Amino acid sequence: MVKYSPKSIDLQQRLQVFMDAEIHPNEATRAAQLAAAEDRFAPLPLVEELKAKAKAAGLWNLFIPESHAGYSDHGGLSNLDYYALAETMGRVLWAAEVFNCSAPDTGNMEVLMNFATPAQQKQWLEPLLAGEIRSSYAMTEPQVASSDATNIELSLRRDGDEWVIDGRKWFITGAMNTRCKIFIVMGKSDPDNPDRHKQQTQILVPRDAPGVEVVRALTTLGYDDAPLGHAELRFDGVRVPAENVLAGPGRGFEIAQSRLGPGRMHHCMRLVGAAQRALEITCARVQTRSTFGRRLAQHQSVREDIARSFSEIEMARLLVQRTCARMDEVGAQAARDLIAASKTSVPPMVQAILDRCMQMHGAAGLSGDFFLAEAFNYARWCRQADGPEQVHWMALGKQLIERYAGDAG
Repeated sequence: MVKYSPKSIDLQQRLQVFMDAEIHPNEATRAAQLAAAEDRFAPLPLVEELKAKAKAAGLWNLFIPESHAGYSDHGGLSNLDYYALAETMGRVLWAAEVFNCSAPDTGNMEVLMNFATPAQQKQWLEPLLAGEIRSSYAMTEPQVASSDATNIELSLRRDGDEWVIDGRKWFITGAMNTRCKIFIVMGKSDPDNPDRHKQQTQILVPRDAPGVEVVRALTTLGYDDAPLGHAELRFDGVRVPAENVLAGPGRGFEIAQSRLGPGRMHHCMRLVGAAQRALEITCARVQTRSTFGRRLAQHQSVREDIARSFSEIEMARLLVQRTCARMDEVGAQAARDLIAASKTSVPPMVQAILDRCMQMHGAAGLSGDFFLAEAFNYARWCRQADGPEQVHWMALGKQLIERYAGDAG
């Protein structure tokens, strides 16, 4: 049985009250503001109001782990304690932003906590923690298969006291947002290094640096995910000071690995919440619609789909909780097998659950009248984000073979 700390239980109760009073009743208002916005990637007045209320309620930066307790007012949370909060936030796709707990900022803040200098933290981490700015993590490139991070080609070249940056990035989440002020950019600084995992460096690039171009907004299954957005970027002779490097040249791959593990789990946590809400509204829907003289809820196939979805949600929830507990016990690196299992299992499972729920809603399930279609898009792109599932299957399989091969004989 999962046991949460008294601190987590208190935050869960307060978060639920906030969700019921401030988030769920305002879903239509938020959608209307986005539809009427002159700039779809600008902050929405409603969300900014809710952020102020969340801060006042002590529901801010809930993602901060115990290892960085000094950066939070709540003293930090274990991965397992945060899980319950993230699942609740995941029931509304935009809710995490209200509590300053949304991607990619959470992962970027953890990178800055772990690898940035005091000066870098002062300039970028502090305003991110305060919710004054937003950020992006620029790794994926259009011309190479970025599922292998050593493939990246963006050039980082040292020139005196500066680094010169040339190359392209795409599907950079958050880069379209008008409040995005800083990119964490991963590039190749030492292409001839015989160790392929030390050829990369990560560097801080202000969005307004000369030579940085936002080429276009990108969509996933037709969704632009405004006001967050995904962008294609071009870096043309961009120059930044040498002190903008994170941790030091050649440590880019190391930083990427440390960042992506917890980030993958945050997505999985929220996806369980989205699936749970989808099941609940579908159970209500099938009780109110009739076909062939019977309510949908009386049809055998509908009952089977409901039962299957319930079972899969419970499996996903337990896997994610177990992974979080393991990360708390031994750290993300030692728990990479369970992280990979969660990353490869939860998004496609939730995608299948959402697909069934959309089907049971009829044509309405495909529309914007319900959150299902947009949640389906989120689950689908999570299968690509932070590394496609095939890479994780491959790595997990290799790890398991090495672990158990000796026992087989």
